[in-house]
Amino acid sequence: MGGKRFDEEPKLNKKKVFSVILGILVIIMFGLTLSKLLQDGTNLANKKTEEANKYFSVYTDYKWGVINQKGDYVIEPTYDEMIIVPDENSALFACTYDVNYQDETYKTKIINEKGETLFTNYDIAEFIVNYDESNVLWYENNVIKVQKDGKFGMINFEGRELLKCEYDSIVALNGVKNTFIVSQDGKVGLSDSFGNIIVDIKYKEIKPLGEDNRKEFIIINEENKQGVALSNNTIEIECLYEEIKPISVNNIYVVKENGNWQIIDSDKTVNITEGFNDVIEIAGENFVILKDNKYGVINQKGEELIPAEYDKLKYAYGDNFVAQKDEKYGVINLQNETKIEFTYDELIYRTDSDLFVATIGEEAPQIIDREFNEKLTGIISKVDSKVGYIKIRTEGEYKYYNFKFEEKQNTEIFPNNTLFLSKKDGKYGYINNKGEVVVDYIYDDATEQNEYGYVSVNKGGKWGCLDKEGKVVLEPTYTLQSNTIIDFIGKWHFAEDANANYYTDVE
Repeated sequence: MGGKRFDEEPKLNKKKVFSVILGILVIIMFGLTLSKLLQDGTNLANKKTEEANKYFSVYTDYKWGVINQKGDYVIEPTYDEMIIVPDENSALFACTYDVNYQDETYKTKIINEKGETLFTNYDIAEFIVNYDESNVLWYENNVIKVQKDGKFGMINFEGRELLKCEYDSIVALNGVKNTFIVSQDGKVGLSDSFGNIIVDIKYKEIKPLGEDNRKEFIIINEENKQGVALSNNTIEIECLYEEIKPISVNNIYVVKENGNWQIIDSDKTVNITEGFNDVIEIAGENFVILKDNKYGVINQKGEELIPAEYDKLKYAYGDNFVAQKDEKYGVINLQNETKIEFTYDELIYRTDSDLFVATIGEEAPQIIDREFNEKLTGIISKVDSKVGYIKIRTEGEYKYYNFKFEEKQNTEIFPNNTLFLSKKDGKYGYINNKGEVVVDYIYDDATEQNEYGYVSVNKGGKWGCLDKEGKVVLEPTYTLQSNTIIDFIGKWHFAEDANANYYTDVE
């Protein structure tokens, strides 16, 4: 019977041992390599995060350039005209040059952070500007208008063609993001930011149906009759009406026919033609109307919910409306019950923070929550819906609250900051997240740390800047009395004209 003899000295299988050792070494090397790759990947990701630049136009010595979030030059200030930075996260900049003011001619080009001219296969390349109802300007993101042989097209920031150069013009639809009026042979249609034609090119004019409404549009034909088109290139309301108001909710529209306003939907199941002179706004499923110069509310059957007896009426939320009568403001509901007494000279509802701000004369505003409780007296300085806080100046200081009006410390609101504004004996300084004083209490005014790590400090009526460690970058130098926003990136301060959106060292 065969078998292993346990009393024999075991023999070493060198070949097998070598294979095992080699396998172990391979595993170890693979592990080390993987660990290094992961570490390098993490370091690379961290490096990319650290090195991710933001870009801003800068003005100095009568010249324009571009800086990054450290305040360093990306494009040296050598241009006579402002350099446009449409997206602070993208290293694409528009330059205007060879300007002739007499015959109003100029040239434009788009350059990168190396100063290289891009998209040179086109005669013209420029960013597309847009405006909202308050004339606030912005540039459309990730789209560039280009021209070749006298015709316009559209590309994205990477240069990929979105629309062929076959259009007579391309402009933004005012107040509506990522939507563009394209024209051919005297007719207009709409394109989206991907180059899709979302409304056929066959109309005399196209207008927005409400600010930033990207689903519905007012279309006007050659007979000046108006209708409604949808963004899927279908017609919701035929061009039959003299006018359509730029308000719409749940496929309900306000149209004018034979000189009279009426309320309809696309199926004509809602069709209200009497009981009002004008329709001011759609309030949920109801309508704020004007009748004999007074404001009231009706429902979709035309029934009166709030009698037309108010001097002003504006929808807030739910069943509630801000109303004015006898020159005083209050809040009423659909049952015409008073929820906030008519004692205020001004009263507004803020949708960004879901609260009312009410004032009497020169007194500090009352801040009232949606349940009509007076919560605070103060001035709202900032509402940040993303982070979830309200900054209010109350009792001579800035304080932070969440949307439940629970007071929060700046260390809770800005957990990633290195400096936190602190006040002592009427002076401002900075502490760290442990409460230790980093910057002594020597300043008359100061700001919280911005996202680039800088803080703005005021001493003797002049503003300067500290870095993320509290070291002086710029001694208080600028008065900035007319600036609505005080903000620094290194030695550069935000410009007086906030809408222009650039930094400068000029007061």
